[in-house]
Amino acid sequence: MSTTDVDHQVEIWKMKRLIKGLSMARGSGTSMISLVRRPGDQIAEANRLLVKEYGTASNIKSHVNRLSVLSAITSTQQCLKHYPRTPKNGLVVFCGTILTDEGKEKKVSIHFEPFKPINTTLYMCDNKFHVDALQELLENDSSFGFIIIDGNGCLFGRVTGNTREIITQFTVDLPKKHGRGGQSAARFGRIRMEKRQHYVRKVTEQAVSSFISSSTNMVTETGIVVAGSAEFKHELQKSDLLDPRIRAKIIDTIDVSYGGVNGFDQAITLSQAALSNVKLVQESKLIGRFFDELALDTGKYAYGVQSTLKALDMRVIETLIVWENLDVNRVVLHRPDGTEVERFLTPTEEADRSNYLDSETGVELEFQERMPLLEWLAEVYKEKGAQLELVTDCSTLGSQFVKGFGGIGALLRYKMDMAQLDENEDNDMYYDLDEEVEEDNEDEDGYFF
Repeated sequence: MSTTDVDHQVEIWKMKRLIKGLSMARGSGTSMISLVRRPGDQIAEANRLLVKEYGTASNIKSHVNRLSVLSAITSTQQCLKHYPRTPKNGLVVFCGTILTDEGKEKKVSIHFEPFKPINTTLYMCDNKFHVDALQELLENDSSFGFIIIDGNGCLFGRVTGNTREIITQFTVDLPKKHGRGGQSAARFGRIRMEKRQHYVRKVTEQAVSSFISSSTNMVTETGIVVAGSAEFKHELQKSDLLDPRIRAKIIDTIDVSYGGVNGFDQAITLSQAALSNVKLVQESKLIGRFFDELALDTGKYAYGVQSTLKALDMRVIETLIVWENLDVNRVVLHRPDGTEVERFLTPTEEADRSNYLDSETGVELEFQERMPLLEWLAEVYKEKGAQLELVTDCSTLGSQFVKGFGGIGALLRYKMDMAQLDENEDNDMYYDLDEEVEEDNEDEDGYFF
């Protein structure tokens, strides 16, 4: 994957994280402002709107709510001063006072240019931030439809980016090629053919319902893959009942060994050439390569927080693989002598005060800052000479990677001794930020996990 693609992937992850945080935020009154401007919209128009809203908000009877709304509008006006004109991808501003988990009020002021053009103009003053416009940016990735058909039933699915979705599925009970007696061969053959035709008709009707928009009468998918273990997949494509719009979007026909969900998974794997740009396939290839290195015991891999970050610091990582929902934080602490220590803790470990003690002296260390590990990795991976790949647990391999290896691992440039990387795991509880990394036989500091 090119550097541009990796940067785009990181931007999408940051957007997902931002949307999650903003959507959960709540205020005590209508003092949370969401402002979205499309490319080409005038900043002056937004300023005039805010001036008008300021005058209206001045008449709010509640003194506390009035001050909160006026403060949010003023903060939004200050944000707009950073932009002489609307950026090429549009502008998004969120300002207001939110309530923290402790019930305290906290002022928030966020403004940025989206990673791709936004097609919405919005102004809302509410007790929550409106993030639907940002969510739409993430939903516009190319999607591909799947029809898995055999003699037992049919499944309709969709792959969008790194998400697999089963739209609908149904089973069917068709007569076999040979009857059990009691009727002539001609009559049995006629009944069998009628039921098969009825089945194909039902599949074509469901294909229209699943893949054609009722509002635009256009196919919603970039392409459609037809797969199955019998001749039905070919009969479906030859049938005059198949909508021409669906037929025009068929990009591949695949033989699979199973029907239903298992056939869907197999079809995704076998259609990699046709779906080369779908992130779910790219993830499966990447994690599959990681498992291959592991199975062959090449030594060109690392997994787990401690070993992976050790390898990253040694600049031997070629590809850094991280689960996009990795729940580990980088915590920076101060020793009494002023030196810094960083530790990588899960939420459960953060609640354990022993993790804030100096491993040598037992003295409690002073807290300085906390940052999600993935956010920190997104900032430093380039200077460490690595390529960052974010993966999900949507695929079978992705789920195995998350559950079995902690959701973080790496492919290395050359063979490393994993035992040597982990030999000080029990004794080395921190990494001293003020000391330079020495060779492995001299290095006495590690990463906590």
